[in-house]
Amino acid sequence: QVQVVESGGGLVQPGGSLRLSCEFSGFSISMYTMSWYRQVPGKERELVARILSDGLTVTYADFVKDRFTISRNDAINIVNLQMNSLQPQDTGVYSCNARRSMNNYWGRGTQVTVSS
Repeated sequence: QVQVVESGGGLVQPGGSLRLSCEFSGFSISMYTMSWYRQVPGKERELVARILSDGLTVTYADFVKDRFTISRNDAINIVNLQMNSLQPQDTGVYSCNARRSMNNYWGRGTQVTVSS
């Protein structure tokens, strides 16, 4: 049974940092493309960052602007998103995704709120 558990969201002041984690169970993520998406109020869900199974090839949304870092640890089936210099416009629900061929797994999302 596949389970996806996200953690690390919360309330942070502008300029602060959060580290999101997503733990998968029921399969090995080693051959999967891992991504973080977010849905901010009034907008559709959008890609934040993606890391391929090689662990080296990463893609970031333009709005990340060198503030976020995605990483993966296949040995323990976890993907992380380190978020620095957070701004109010980063507020939203962040979800992790694992995708390989026809297999596509989503977490339920974790709320990130950036506010003073």
